[in-house]
Amino acid sequence: MPSYKYQVKASDGKIRTGILSADTAASAAAVLRNQGVHVMSVDQAKEGFTQTGFMKVLSDLNSKKPTQKNVLDFTTQLAVMIRAGINLRAALDGIADQTDHKMFRKVIEELKADVESGRQFSDALAKHPKLFSPLYVNMVRASEMSGSFSDMLVRIAGYIGQQIETRKMVIGASIYPAIIGGMAVTVTIFLMTFVLPKFYTVFEGKEDVLPWATNFLMMLSQVLLSQWPFLVGGLLVFAGLFFAFSKTEIGAFWIDRSKLTIPVLKNLFRSLYITRSLQTMGQLINAGVPMLDTLRITGDISGNKLFEGMWRKVHGSVKQGRKIAEPLQSSTLLPKSVVQMIAAGEESGKLGEVLDEISVYYGQQLKDHIKLVTGMIEPIMIILMGSVVGFIAMAIILPIFKMSQIVS
Repeated sequence: MPSYKYQVKASDGKIRTGILSADTAASAAAVLRNQGVHVMSVDQAKEGFTQTGFMKVLSDLNSKKPTQKNVLDFTTQLAVMIRAGINLRAALDGIADQTDHKMFRKVIEELKADVESGRQFSDALAKHPKLFSPLYVNMVRASEMSGSFSDMLVRIAGYIGQQIETRKMVIGASIYPAIIGGMAVTVTIFLMTFVLPKFYTVFEGKEDVLPWATNFLMMLSQVLLSQWPFLVGGLLVFAGLFFAFSKTEIGAFWIDRSKLTIPVLKNLFRSLYITRSLQTMGQLINAGVPMLDTLRITGDISGNKLFEGMWRKVHGSVKQGRKIAEPLQSSTLLPKSVVQMIAAGEESGKLGEVLDEISVYYGQQLKDHIKLVTGMIEPIMIILMGSVVGFIAMAIILPIFKMSQIVS
């Protein structure tokens, strides 16, 4: 008897999957309906393979989590299909069929099931907060009230695309320094643990005439070789404690404050957080989202505890009937010129347009800062690596020259 993979929606709203043996797909669907569930799909399973037990767990482990790139593709396709006149249910069904990502396909099918049950699309999206941010949900909710669904999806897709591009630039700027730093550490450890010990017999008993650098490196090399389990264990413990500290409120605040005070990187991070905050705020205002919700979401998405606190302060001030620019004037996180432009946008009623223009300007500033930081870090890392390796090499070579002169 053939086996059929099924996906059903139970009375409690949960989606269940499994495998059922039946003569035909229709028979399998009838058996499932008799159990009081809504049948979503019934497909014949491949022979000799059933995703149960260990194999199902292994398959789940191998499935990668959906990314924002999947969300961007989904939003773009949905915008095109809605604009073409296809209804939401049919559009979701078509996108699910064309999606190769297993886990994301399941998410789309859940969205489709919620829409079929009469739930608002924004409410269905809100059930997946790890994929669809509050900004995404609120912009969709605003479009449902205004009737500009397809245009709003295009706007959301553009925003997600810009965020992905910004993230790529920041990550790309950190890859080269990370590689150079990793190479410097690897080369140093290799010289200290494999090369320098070869000279122990040459230098042994001559510590009094050796340069201080050579004696220091020999001592350090012996410590690395004899105490490496404790050193590695200490580094792991330190890394674990630092990670745990970073997850606390105080630790996260300290790290975020450090990002805005590091001499070389502070302008880069500042431009990043200003761009993200003002771009988010501008998108929400132009979408028609209420101002208090806009400020709350802007704080949540800003990505920095200090900026989050600033926007929460603005939220409380606006809630009391004040203007946005008033609490910003006492903040040092935003340049005075930005605060003045925000105030002008409030007075003219074109705050959304002003915020869009400011975010574009600081987006270009962010690109310039990334190029500047990358250009500065590269020679600095090379100089540091060359200095460390050169110091070790000279500490080995100089004593040999000195001893050869004494012998001669």
